Amino acid sequence: MADPKDVEATKAARREFSKRAVDISQADLRVMHGVVYLRGTVKAMRSGDGAMGGDLRSEVEVIARVLRQKAGIRDVVIDVTYRG
Repeated sequence: MADPKDVEATKAARREFSKRAVDISQADLRVMHGVVYLRGTVKAMRSGDGAMGGDLRSEVEVIARVLRQKAGIRDVVIDVTYRG
């Protein structure tokens, strides 16, 4: 059975990526024992307004920094390929 804290941390991580217009549909996002693992390919979401201010790599680092400050998340491990 999945830990309810890990389930909530997964939802929070997905919300943060979508809020910042980062497409993780080709990536695997898991939370185990409070550690967020992101593996796969990430890219910027298609949007006409240019929602992302900086480049994709720095945006993912900002998201990781924000996630580390959330309750229930101990660390963030990012192993991704950046596209676009």
